[in-house]
Amino acid sequence: MEKKRDLRVAVIDMNNGAPNQGMRGIGEILTRFESDHGISLHSDIFDLRQKGEIPDLSYDAYISSGGPGSPIESEGEKWENDFYNLLDQIEAFNASHKDDRKYAFLICHSFQLACRKYKLGNVTERRSNAFGIFPITLTNEGETDEIFSGISNPFFSVDSRDWQVIEPDYEAFATKEAKLLAIEKERKHVNLERCMMSIRFSPEIIGTQFHPEADPVGMKMYLLQEEKKKVIIDTHGEQKYFDMLNSLDDPARIVLTQSVILPNFLKKALTYL
Repeated sequence: MEKKRDLRVAVIDMNNGAPNQGMRGIGEILTRFESDHGISLHSDIFDLRQKGEIPDLSYDAYISSGGPGSPIESEGEKWENDFYNLLDQIEAFNASHKDDRKYAFLICHSFQLACRKYKLGNVTERRSNAFGIFPITLTNEGETDEIFSGISNPFFSVDSRDWQVIEPDYEAFATKEAKLLAIEKERKHVNLERCMMSIRFSPEIIGTQFHPEADPVGMKMYLLQEEKKKVIIDTHGEQKYFDMLNSLDDPARIVLTQSVILPNFLKKALTYL
């Protein structure tokens, strides 16, 4: 396989104008990847939900961010249809080009939308907000998937969501030839369905419920917000809150996750078949 000398990446901003650290995290990963691999990397940001911006097919890779709000109430809206059409165009391009591929990585809100599009599970509102650094379990498929090469099992990542995708439809998975790569940690004392945390929708399109772009700087800014601090302490206790703060610079936790998953995705986009 040959390596491309340059890489064009479209970053789709799903935050609808809400303040966030995710876009900064994605930008830092792209900058670091360009330096580490000695390539020319060009990226453009498309504000889809707020401004209706959508990339064309001239990019090698697409990263679509998380964002606030319901992944169900947008059904039928133009921006959502444009997003779905882009996924269809990427798949059609890949089906008709033997020697080149376009790749897409879908984070959190984007992941939930794709699960709804492909009818892979039940997209539902959680009983309470999930926010913090949590262990995530790889499935057998996930342990052998190249996107998780270099990660531990379980691994740690930032989880921030009011919605989730549960109850996988295995028939739909088989029809789509999708693969469930990771699931929520097992909670023996909680009788609730474990949500899906990562799916490979196609050989070139992958998504995660968690935030692989999250880094210690951004997470610390979140954790120090009084509202977030109160939610975590009320839900998990003060000890858990300070454990999260203290774990931010642990090289085996979100530092590892940020350094592995999206860079692995970009490495794949860098190669000609």
